[in-house]
Amino acid sequence: MSNRLTGKVAIVTGAAAGIGRAIAESFAKEGAKVVVTADHNVEGGQKVADELGDAGLFVQQNVAQESEWQKVVAATKEKFGKVDIVVNNAGIGGANGPVENMSLEDWQRVIDVNLTGNFLGVKYGINAMKENGGVGSIINISSVAGLRGLPMAAPYSASKGGSRLLTKAAALSVAQEGLKIRINSVHPGWVDTAIIPEEVRDAVTKTIPMGHMGEPNDIANVCVFLASDESKYATGAEFVLDGGQNA
Repeated sequence: MSNRLTGKVAIVTGAAAGIGRAIAESFAKEGAKVVVTADHNVEGGQKVADELGDAGLFVQQNVAQESEWQKVVAATKEKFGKVDIVVNNAGIGGANGPVENMSLEDWQRVIDVNLTGNFLGVKYGINAMKENGGVGSIINISSVAGLRGLPMAAPYSASKGGSRLLTKAAALSVAQEGLKIRINSVHPGWVDTAIIPEEVRDAVTKTIPMGHMGEPNDIANVCVFLASDESKYATGAEFVLDGGQNA
């Protein structure tokens, strides 16, 4: 542990497993207090928080609901006193298929979680950080699908592309206000987590120039950098981690 985040308090959404879990664990190893949130995998989220000991807290959260963000921020301040970092990691893949066959319900569900959830995280993150001297870091976990269209996944690509530009617009907004709140996006490609079916792993790997999928810690390491003071000049930027697929 190098204590790069000592004294900081972070909220990490969707942190019960995979990338979110890796981010929460990495933040704690670097000295941060971490509020872990999850909606459906409550048992997993509580387990992550328990493993962090006194540095962890679990709060169940539907990121698409404004009242849920108010609850999480209040719990964070009650337990740890402030909010320095927000990582908007929670997301869903949603339904796949031709856009002309997509139901409005399927579309809206993905937009609600992936984009509206990020908007609310940015909104409540900024307001909480204003109470803490107007200093902090917000990290939106987007995707390479936010940089280019993903066939048969219009809602997902739209939500992740929207998150990318939300990041840039919000970063400029707080900079114009004179706040020292940085907002950046991270764009993972294929990452080796349980959500990738075994039957597609070989085919996927062949499309990656580096010859292998990423690991959750690859994403977490960049998030540590963005959460720390080492990245004090980075805002409105996008960090692509895809093994060279978009090179």
